[in-house]
Amino acid sequence: MGKNVIIALDFPTGKESLEFLDKFEEKLFVKVGMELFYSEGANIIKEIKKRGHKIFLDLKLHDIPNTVKKSMSILSELDIDMTNVHASGTKKMMKAALEGLGNKDIILIAVTQLTSTDQTTMENELLINETMDKVVLKYGNNAKEVGLKGVVCSPIEVPIIHSIIGDEFLTITPGVRLQGDSMGDQKRVTTPKMAKELGSDYIVVGRSITKADNPVMAYKKCVDEFIGEV
Repeated sequence: MGKNVIIALDFPTGKESLEFLDKFEEKLFVKVGMELFYSEGANIIKEIKKRGHKIFLDLKLHDIPNTVKKSMSILSELDIDMTNVHASGTKKMMKAALEGLGNKDIILIAVTQLTSTDQTTMENELLINETMDKVVLKYGNNAKEVGLKGVVCSPIEVPIIHSIIGDEFLTITPGVRLQGDSMGDQKRVTTPKMAKELGSDYIVVGRSITKADNPVMAYKKCVDEFIGEV
């Protein structure tokens, strides 16, 4: 149905995650993040795959190149479709991650700046004084140069990524909320409709779907806004 709308399974247990997934008849693209993976391990990947869903394993690896390469080699044995590293780990680290995946058909992307970070935080706490657009674009170019398929960024930075790096370079965009929903801890936020207009290739939606009174209808609303199908 809406394979470019990724649902963030931000649940503390596998039981809650699987009960949520069982509300849906269609096959989904879901994000398994740190909380769920650290709680349940590889078993939750197997259980989700048994139900026929695609998986974005969102662990944001960031370490010395050798450690990241070995870690990616282990993760490559899981039946996942997409995973990521932090672009700030350098080109050498990102290249090592890609080498760790070997010839597995897994999309590797790089996190630029978290959508919980704004310009002021970036300058005051990270001592990065360039604009958000320039930082995200630089990280994106670094990822492209070493062979990664795309980046995680906010929808707001998508136009500059696509205009400079190219439309084929994927943009996976969290920080997406349905109109009227709380921003939570996010700073650079848009609606699915705005993300579509800005050119996002994928959107990642969590609480607007998982905390909705009717998650199936909330998902369909996101798909309708972003892809135009229900």
